[in-house]
Parts: sequence; C-alpha cells; structure tokens
Amino acid sequence: GVGRPRLGVVAREVTLLPRHWEWLAQQRGGASAALRRLVEEARRSQGDQDAQRLAKERVYRFMSAIGGGLPGFEEASRALFAQDGAAFAHRTAHWPADVRDHLAWLARDAFATAPIVATRTA
Repeated sequence: GVGRPRLGVVAREVTLLPRHWEWLAQQRGGASAALRRLVEEARRSQGDQDAQRLAKERVYRFMSAIGGGLPGFEEASRALFAQDGAAFAHRTAHWPADVRDHLAWLARDAFATAPIVATRTA
C-alpha cells in the first residue's frame, strides 16, 4: 500500500491552496516533514485547549442524551460553553445525584480554572 505501514506511516489526501503547497515545498525536508513539524508544534502548544474542548464535547453529549429534558438544561449548556464552572454546577445541582455526579466527573477537564464540585440542594 501507500505510505510506510511498517513505520506506522499512513498516506491520506490533503487539500491545500497553491500558495500553501508552494510554501510547503520550500520547507526543510519537504511538504511531509513540514506538516509533521506543524502538527507536533500545534499538539504541544494547544494540547490543553484541545483536551478542554474534547471534555466539553463529552459533557454536552452526555447532558443532551441523559439530561436534555431536565430543568435548566439550556442554562447549564450555556454555562458549560461560557467556561463558567460555578454556574454549571449551580444549574445542575438539582438534577438527580447520579447524573449530576457523572457530569461533574466528565467536566473535570472542561473548565480552565477550577474543577467542578457536585453540590446537593435540599
């Protein structure tokens, strides 16, 4: 097949504008090496942001499937994507304990500042 399967290299299609191909052709090691360097640099510099985005997506998928009909769902969703962990915890505090606790666990990496602490309301 195409690529170097023994090394784990997989060939796939990449679509770029002509100016991008021109720039890549001028880089040390050619287009493939330049793309690998760019990907590794982005992984290093944006790894935390990517993890946070993926965590938010996991939280939202679970919320939509399990808590989509619960009161405060829309407000909790807004808080999630607004990076407001306190508002998220407040909006989900009255949800069933198992749902709320699982959301808190899923959301452990979704907020940049402080982790979400599940709180009970009486």
